[in-house]
Amino acid sequence: MFITRTALPRRTFLRGLGTAVALPLFDAMTPALARAQSKKAPVRMAFVYVPNGIDMRHWNPTYEGALAELPQTLAPLAPLKDDILLLGNLTHNTGRALLDGPGDHGRCCGSYLTGVQVKKTVTDIKASVSCDQLVANQIGKETRFPSLEVGLEDARQAGDCDSGYSCAYTNNLAWRSETQPLPPILDPRALFERLFGDGAELTPRDRARRQLHRRSILDFITSDTRALRGALGPTDQRKLDEYLSSIRQIEEQLSRAERQRTVDPGMDKPYGVPSDFAEHFALMTAMITVAFQADLTRVVTFLVTREGTSRAYREIGIPDGHHPLTHHRNIVEQMDKVAQINRYHVAQFAKWMATLKAAQEGDGSVLDHSMIVYGAGLADGNAHTHHDLPTLIAGRGSGAIKPGRRLVHRKETPMCNLFLTMMDRMGTRMDHFGDATGHLSGLDLA
Repeated sequence: MFITRTALPRRTFLRGLGTAVALPLFDAMTPALARAQSKKAPVRMAFVYVPNGIDMRHWNPTYEGALAELPQTLAPLAPLKDDILLLGNLTHNTGRALLDGPGDHGRCCGSYLTGVQVKKTVTDIKASVSCDQLVANQIGKETRFPSLEVGLEDARQAGDCDSGYSCAYTNNLAWRSETQPLPPILDPRALFERLFGDGAELTPRDRARRQLHRRSILDFITSDTRALRGALGPTDQRKLDEYLSSIRQIEEQLSRAERQRTVDPGMDKPYGVPSDFAEHFALMTAMITVAFQADLTRVVTFLVTREGTSRAYREIGIPDGHHPLTHHRNIVEQMDKVAQINRYHVAQFAKWMATLKAAQEGDGSVLDHSMIVYGAGLADGNAHTHHDLPTLIAGRGSGAIKPGRRLVHRKETPMCNLFLTMMDRMGTRMDHFGDATGHLSGLDLA
C-alpha cells in the first residue's frame, strides 16, 4: 500500500499473506482540486444471459414509452423501473438454422455475443471474437482482470451434454478467438480466490484441509487496513468499512455453502457450489459487485445456467426440467411453469441491481455507471424463435442510456447494433461487428 498526504493512488491494494484487496473509489484518491474529475467513475458493461428463451406472454408490455406497470415476469424490477430500458424487435439472424450442426441452442448461445453463424460441421468449433473480448482487448490493461467470465452450471457436470462440440457453444458466451471460448468460473470459492487470493490452484482435498484452518482474508490485511483508515476522512472511512464488511459477508456465505454442500447422485459439482440457485446467484453477483467497486474489471459475462439446461427448480415447486418445459406444445400448465422460472430468474437479477444502485460511487451509483444487458438468445422457447428477443439494459452507462422506457425498433433490427453501440461507449470503436447495420438509435434520446 502507498499513501501520501495529498492523494491515495487509485490502484491501492491492501496486502497480506497471499492476499491483495483492491479498493473502491475514495475521495482521497486525488487532490481536492482534481476531485471533481476523479469522481467520474469508469463505465462497465456486463451481459447476463438466461437459457431456453422466455415466455413472451409475460415479458413485453402492451405499450411503448415511459414504463408504467410491468408484466408478470418483469414485476420484480418494478422498484427499479426508472433504471431499466426495455428493447423490442432486436433479432439474431445468425442464430437461425442454415446447415444445422450445433442445434438451435448451440447457435443462439454461440452467436449471442459474436454475431456470426457458428460452425455448421460437427468436426470443428468456430465462432468469432465476442464483443466483450473486443472491449477487453482495448481497455483491459487499465484493470487487474481484462474481463470476468462467470456462470452457474456446466452441461458436462449436469450430465446432459451430448458432445464436447455442442458444449463449446452452449457453455460459453465469451470467445477470445474464433476457435477459443473462455469458459465461465462456476465455483464461488474459485472466483473469490481469483479476485483476492494468490492464484494457486488447489485440489478439492487440499481445499478441504485448508478450510479446517481458514481465516478471513481480512485478518491478513489488518496492518494495512489500520494505516489506511488513519489516512482517510470520515466519509471514506465509512465507505471502507462498508466495503470490507461486504467482503466479510461473502466469506461467510461461502463458508455456509461449503458446510451445507450436497452432491446430487451422479453429478460432480465443483467444490463449494451451493445447491440452491438463488444462493449461488447471490454469491457470484456479490463478487462481481466488489470487482466493479474496486475496478478489478469493467467487462463481465454471466451465463445464468447453460443454454439448453434441463435444470429443475424444486425450491419454487418445479421438479420438471427447464428445457423440456419450454417445449410445452401450448399446454398452459407447462407454460405457466416456464413463466414462473422466468420470473424467478428476474427476481434474482433485480436483487443484484438493487445492490448496485445502493453502492454509491462518485457522482452516482455503480449502477449509474454501468450497462448491464439481461436477455436470451431465444424468444419463444417452444418455437425457437430468434426475433424480438427478450432484452433489457439496466443502468445509465454514465449518460449513454436514458432508462425508464420501452423502446421498440423496426422489426428484424440486428442485436449487433446494440453491441456495436455499447462497444463505442466503452471506447472500442469499430466500423463493423457481426451482422450490425449501424448503431442502435434512441438509447440516450439524442
